[in-house]
Amino acid sequence: MNQKEIKEIYIKLKDQFGFEAELDCLFYTNIEDKIFLMSKDIQKLDLSKFRVNSFGLYFGKIENSGIRLSVPGTQLIGKKAVKNVLEIDKKEEWLNGENLECDKNLKGWFIVKNNEDFLGCGYCKEGKLTNFIP
Repeated sequence: MNQKEIKEIYIKLKDQFGFEAELDCLFYTNIEDKIFLMSKDIQKLDLSKFRVNSFGLYFGKIENSGIRLSVPGTQLIGKKAVKNVLEIDKKEEWLNGENLECDKNLKGWFIVKNNEDFLGCGYCKEGKLTNFIP
């Protein structure tokens, strides 16, 4: 990704989650607008000698309504996120892929957490927290 695209991701992270830190990694997107993070050490490798289907840590996906973070994505930024973090008490239901109830006034993407565990990202709308965990 070029610097302009990376800057746009940081702007979305700040707008959505109040995240203002920088991640010490390289960003990559695929044709499905999925965002992957890689160690900067990957630049030292000659990748032309490898057959690679994908690489890096799946961080999230760019949606029309913002960034939908993966579980590892929420774990990376969750502790420094200062808004749109939703504390749940139904951890098992969430991890089993169930949708949960949320405040009817909430709308948008939320980092879902239980105590100190960041469990992914869900979309709140009309009192329903939609789960994207299979």
